[in-house]
Amino acid sequence: MEAPEVRRLALGAGESYEVRLAGRGARGYVWTWQVTGDADAVAVDAAPSPPVAVPPGAAVELVYTVRGTRAGGRARIRFAQIRPPYPQEAPYEELVLEVEVTPGRSAGPSGGA
Repeated sequence: MEAPEVRRLALGAGESYEVRLAGRGARGYVWTWQVTGDADAVAVDAAPSPPVAVPPGAAVELVYTVRGTRAGGRARIRFAQIRPPYPQEAPYEELVLEVEVTPGRSAGPSGGA
């Protein structure tokens, strides 16, 4: 399996960052996320599904919002695309966000792999 993409970003307390991930629901995959480190420093919210009709089997982009909630915190968020009936399988795709929450406005995302 390929190493996950890693994005490092700084968010001010109260600021947010949108994460857009390709969905593969027709193949049985779902996105999950886990927060480690200072879990209370960030909040992750999934945007509601679009009201647009999507053809069967079409990929749907999913949007998640990561918000800085506590200045001075550092959290790591691991998004993993998995098939729940097969927990032993490696994720199809992964994204890791390393987030530092600052007191004020930030410079935004930096780096990437």
